[in-house]
Amino acid sequence: MTFCVAMMVEDGLVALADTRITSGTEQITGKKVSVHQQGDHSFFLMTSGLRSARDKALTYFEEELEAPGGKFDKIYKAVNCFAEQLRRVAREDREALERNGYKFNLFSLIGGQLSADPEHKLYLIYPEGNWVEVTQGTPYYAIGESSYGKPLLDRGIHYEVSMEIAMKVGYLAFEATRTSATDVDFPIDVVLYRKGTGRMHEMRFEEKDLAVVSEWWRKRVRETVELCPADWAKAALDRIKRT
Repeated sequence: MTFCVAMMVEDGLVALADTRITSGTEQITGKKVSVHQQGDHSFFLMTSGLRSARDKALTYFEEELEAPGGKFDKIYKAVNCFAEQLRRVAREDREALERNGYKFNLFSLIGGQLSADPEHKLYLIYPEGNWVEVTQGTPYYAIGESSYGKPLLDRGIHYEVSMEIAMKVGYLAFEATRTSATDVDFPIDVVLYRKGTGRMHEMRFEEKDLAVVSEWWRKRVRETVELCPADWAKAALDRIKRT
């Protein structure tokens, strides 16, 4: 499984992906996000799903980027190009994969700002190649094992928050996921884009790099539970005592 989240806030884009890859009983580390330069502008691509489908679609996509005319002026055009490569892989491999019990389930996120984009953009691409644009109303998408971190993302992410807050919430959503899902883990890759700059910044964090944050969060969760208003719970327990 995978945990990838991309957040679009007023000041830019924040994306975070784990690197755990599970194949049978084998667990290895592999990148799930790539950054692609288009002249003075750039975008990122992150995926969740069948690794072989991801690698093949990405290879085809990079080949298109290197071909004459393989430069895009708007993010949606890059999205359309990757979606077509995804459909191409599906045409070639879906039948054989599903015949052998593998589901063609590649979800993808593409975000950035190219030369003709008035602002930074973020898109979710489904395995069928259709896509939706992320809006200010719900300014994030998580793919892979998203259920554990979703409550934090829903409560903590809105378009007006700073990139720093988005990084914090994204990390805590990852922490909640890796605590509950054995196939999501460090290292994590983080991609940052500040609007109007044209440049993506990519960095990797190991578990030791964020150990202080993880321990701080565990303590605060326990303390918050203890401070939670409990009149309703005390009343219920009093009823038990009287019966």
